[in-house]
Amino acid sequence: MLKRDIPYFAETLNKMFPDAKTELVYNNEFQLLIAILMSAQATDKQVNKINRNFFEFLKTPQDWINLWVEEIIMFIDSVSFFNNKSKNIYKTCEILINKYESKIPRTIEQLTELPWVWIKTAKVFLAVIEDAPYIGVDTHVHRVLNRLWLVKTKSPNETDKKISKWFTKENHGMLHNTLVLFWRYHCVARKPKCSTCPFLEKCNYKEKNLD
Repeated sequence: MLKRDIPYFAETLNKMFPDAKTELVYNNEFQLLIAILMSAQATDKQVNKINRNFFEFLKTPQDWINLWVEEIIMFIDSVSFFNNKSKNIYKTCEILINKYESKIPRTIEQLTELPWVWIKTAKVFLAVIEDAPYIGVDTHVHRVLNRLWLVKTKSPNETDKKISKWFTKENHGMLHNTLVLFWRYHCVARKPKCSTCPFLEKCNYKEKNLD
């Protein structure tokens, strides 16, 4: 594939996953941001299991501030890096209350000023909430885009820089959500479903699984 193939790539993924949406469980924008923060180095399934109970008690930044960090840890101690996540969630809520009147900012620059919010986190949030033309590039997205020759890069950061100027509102569709579902259920790291892949002829993966 080449850069000019992106509209076809996006359209094909939209057809594969016509109802694509994030699999993180949330009820409002604040909870989505927290769920994304918690999902770092953890699966959506694991985070959702915690948050189905957690989010019954915690719906706004003020709810978090009313708890001690130790109380937050009690809710999320089964997720990776729970100590750091608890502290940074608490700090994030303080900033949202004091600087943004408990509202979630809407730019990458503002979002990345929050503790534990990296560029990937900000892009995922905006892609889900506003259908913004962003892709949260992690190791999985990096793997898929390199397999398909859309990029030839050595790291997720390099991939993110490469593709950030390619996607627009017009050509990306729901590409963030569809791409996540594609690597999660189709182009998996081991034993990808190559025999039913619409991009098979354009894929450079050497160990194709054609069973």
